[in-house]
Amino acid sequence: MRFRFGRLVSRRSLKSLSRGHCERVIVRTNEQPTTEEVTEEISDSANSLVDSFGAALPRIGVAVGIVVIGWIATRLLRVGLRRLFMRRNGPSFSGVMSKLVSWVLLGVIVGAALAITFPSVKPVDLLAGLGFFSVAVGFAFQDILENTLSGVLLLFRQPFVAGDQISVDGNEGTVEAITIRETQIRQYDGQLLVVPNRDVYKNAIRVQTSRSDRRVEFTIGVDYDEHLDEVKEIIEDALRSVEEIRIEPAPTALVSELNTSTVDFVARFWVDSTQADAVVGLDAAIRCVKARLVAEGIEMPSSIVMLDAHDGFRRAMHDRD
Repeated sequence: MRFRFGRLVSRRSLKSLSRGHCERVIVRTNEQPTTEEVTEEISDSANSLVDSFGAALPRIGVAVGIVVIGWIATRLLRVGLRRLFMRRNGPSFSGVMSKLVSWVLLGVIVGAALAITFPSVKPVDLLAGLGFFSVAVGFAFQDILENTLSGVLLLFRQPFVAGDQISVDGNEGTVEAITIRETQIRQYDGQLLVVPNRDVYKNAIRVQTSRSDRRVEFTIGVDYDEHLDEVKEIIEDALRSVEEIRIEPAPTALVSELNTSTVDFVARFWVDSTQADAVVGLDAAIRCVKARLVAEGIEMPSSIVMLDAHDGFRRAMHDRD
């Protein structure tokens, strides 16, 4: 018995053939599918989708459970890593590094959950898609990624830490925190300055508190007739008596310039490295040196301005009289 199959064979006809019926099935090639056949096909497709979803529902539940448990585990891991890093590093390093590690681990957990939910998706395909996604994100969020990378490098290199007083790109203040995106600097007048990590990393940084002390200096001018060795001894002795000035390294006073009406000395001494200690120490040193020089009778003349009266100036004054 011959069977001629055309473009469309109904599901019911195929079932009849599978049961062993010997009915002759003839389908015309030019015949359009009927409404009943289309409805049946749509119903079969919907039933197939429902069956597939029902079969995948346990896997979806397992994946959701894995993600929830993974999120809780990464939160606990973040707290533990922060405490661990705090023992050896500052709060900024511990906060940023714990967040990055937890995010990476959470991404791995989400990828594993996707692989469980969709077994047909291979890990290689996930990695390829992730690589393409990373390139797209890199172009779209270039500034954010650059600031993040700069922040990570700053935390690993640690040219300064929270609490240090720095000067970068003309901005000075005390570092309060280094986050993933920016460095927070509290200026000396109390204002908060937020600088992108990229600008901090690319510019020269002066760390004022990199050591416990710093050198401060100021200039004093004395009369040309004064004995310079005596003036030097008086200034250095006065500096040694100031409480805010450190004894070691010893303060010094050196001749720096022969000015118009004075011989200038530069007094150099060391104080604690913070800005407040430097300002207070400088104030105390200037007061003490001035008082000692006045007590010793050392002249500190002001600058002399000489006026040369030309003939034209004389005639003008004469005509005015």
